[in-house]
This record gives sequence, C-alpha cells and structure tokens, in this order.
Amino acid sequence: MSDKRVLLVLTSHDDLGGVRRTGYYVGEAAHPWKEFVDAGYTVHLASIAGGTPPQDGYDESDDVQRSFLEDEAIRAQLADTPSLDDIDPSEYDAVVLVGGHGTMWDFPGSTALAAVGRDIYESGGVVAAVCHGPSGLVNMKLTDGTPLIAGKMVAGFTNEEEAAVGLTEAVPFLLADRLTEQGAKHVPSEPWSEHVEVDERLVTGQNPQSASAVGREVVRLLNG
Repeated sequence: MSDKRVLLVLTSHDDLGGVRRTGYYVGEAAHPWKEFVDAGYTVHLASIAGGTPPQDGYDESDDVQRSFLEDEAIRAQLADTPSLDDIDPSEYDAVVLVGGHGTMWDFPGSTALAAVGRDIYESGGVVAAVCHGPSGLVNMKLTDGTPLIAGKMVAGFTNEEEAAVGLTEAVPFLLADRLTEQGAKHVPSEPWSEHVEVDERLVTGQNPQSASAVGREVVRLLNG
C-alpha cells in the first residue's frame, strides 16, 4: 500500500445553462480513481459545496464506472462529500479536477479550489484536470500572483468538441479560449481522441477518452 493520497474534486452545479441537468462526469472520476487504487493510493472526494454531488454521463456498460459507484468507500463519500472549504491541502500529494459541464459554472469562481490547487502545487504535488475540469485552472494563481497555467501546455475540451455536442451557446465561456486568455498554450487534438498534456507537475486531459491517461500520468509523476 502506498502512502500517496489523491483528492478528486467534483462540481456541485447541476444546471447546464437551462438545457438539461448536469454535474460531474462519472467516467472522468472513475477512470483516474481506478489508476490510483491500482497504484495503492488513498483516494478522497470533495465537492465545491459539499453534500451529494450531481452526476452526469454515467455509462452503466463501463465496468470501471460501475465499480466506482459500487465501491463501499466511494459510495459513502458520495453520499456526503466535504466541501473544499473543509479540506486541508497539506494532506494530499495530488488533486484532480474532475470534468463535467457543471464545472464551468462553479469551478472558476471557487476561491477554495484555487487555494487547494495552489497549495498542493507549491508543496511539490501534482495538479491535474480532465475535459471541462481545467475550468478550475483559469483563476488559479500561485502565491506571487502568476496564473498557474501561464506559459504551460494544457489540454481541455476543445471548441470543436463543444460545438459537436451543441453546447457552444449554453456554456458561460469556451474553455479553450479562456485557458488561452490566461496565458496557457492550449494544445488541441482530434475530437474524442485520447490526449494528455504534461507540463512540469500539471497534467491535463482533453475529454472523457483521456481520463485514464490523466490518472496514469499522475501516478507516473508521483512515483517519479
């Protein structure tokens, strides 16, 4: 059993711009979780507001997603996640910002999320995000005020993918554009292809298909 501890952060927002209900994308939590538990890590969940986070995108045919939701420890945590305000970042070696469209509303404005990510990164830990999860990076600043993503290569849900799902007008901003505005070098790949960027201790994945690879890269860095 490893002594490494990873925090998965989930959205608490359930309204996709009036189009439908949303939340965290189950596969984007489950697939990194599988990589971490296979590596012997301890995995904890937290959400922006605490309580039971809203779910989206559950694929019951995916064995990993079913295992995640049926895992006794995960079920207990999902029933009542702590809010990020109650999290001590010094307890974690890495934080993963799980995607889902809900993140586009509550991740960017969360001062607690920005602080947790900053503290873990500045303590030598890993900050990771997948799909829409990088929305939590757009306002994350280091202690000196520099955006954490400034000058770094990042992946995230692309404008082409947002258009493909018909939600360009529903989301509050286009993630790829906002990452670029904050000084990141957004690197897109083909829609729905596995694509991960690793820059120092920042790991970002483009879409749901990249979730496992994000987990593997976090493990690689932590086992360094």
